[in-house]
Amino acid sequence: MSTQHVLFVCKTCATVYVQGKPQGKSGGQELLEQLQELYSDWELRDEFQLQEAECMSACSRSCAVSFVAPGKYTYLFGDLPATESAEAVLKCAKLYFENPQGYLAWAERPKPLKNGVLARIPSVS
Repeated sequence: MSTQHVLFVCKTCATVYVQGKPQGKSGGQELLEQLQELYSDWELRDEFQLQEAECMSACSRSCAVSFVAPGKYTYLFGDLPATESAEAVLKCAKLYFENPQGYLAWAERPKPLKNGVLARIPSVS
């Protein structure tokens, strides 16, 4: 696979800790599992890699995902509901894939990703 587009998903977002130990499944893990299920039949699975991240340092704005590709903006989104965002994330990833610069216009993004932009980082190339 020569995938250059990557969707990172923070798997530790929205973890509940009791006495310093994680309890149950994190919100990030829930989101990741839902994305994995949808990803298996996704039209862009050969073009867009789904990759888990241990932590994306968006703890106060969880759940977090990021879109990354060479020559494109990098986006970091937060405030995503763990159990209601997977389909919207893949729709937004498709918009990202289709735009040559990776620009995601606010009006075109699915609702869960309209207000949760934590960063839009310019391309280095």
